[in-house]
Amino acid sequence: MTTSTTSTRHSTGDAWAVAPADVGSAESLALLREYFLDVANRYYRLHFDRDGTAEEIETGLAANSSDYLAPPAGIFLVGRYAGEADSCAGLRVLDATTVELTRVYVRPSRRGTGGGARLLAAVEEAAHSLGARRIVLDTRLDLVEARALYTRHGYREIPAYGNSPYAEVWYGKDLAPEHRPGGARADG
Repeated sequence: MTTSTTSTRHSTGDAWAVAPADVGSAESLALLREYFLDVANRYYRLHFDRDGTAEEIETGLAANSSDYLAPPAGIFLVGRYAGEADSCAGLRVLDATTVELTRVYVRPSRRGTGGGARLLAAVEEAAHSLGARRIVLDTRLDLVEARALYTRHGYREIPAYGNSPYAEVWYGKDLAPEHRPGGARADG
């Protein structure tokens, strides 16, 4: 697995850097909690005109562990903006050539700074390191910012591949063969 950190400079002079991280670390768990609070509360507001209760959120967190995003079953990435952990994404291995993208989150205060694009570029690098040739994901229709990000970066709607009660739309992206220095392809 590749563990390099890559950065993209923005006009603000700050940099996004994304690297693999321990999904069970305090920093990763804090980002995953924020992710869950964001998507759960958006769901409760849309369907029940309220935020989720503390009990509903804790029950949901307990029922939706992210442990499968640890090697060898997956990988978890943390994005840093000016050194602060402000985004995350996970990949779960589905089969020898397909990974599922999940837990994609950029803190609201950092949205619009290029973090989502940098995160997706790192996701593709990580997918290659896992031997994947295709990335799939599911999401909800109300997560319009995420859906726009995915389509901007080459993801296209695909038929349903799972039965999550919260999945309303599915996306997939075939990965270009990874190129190595000197023009050699990593896949053969």
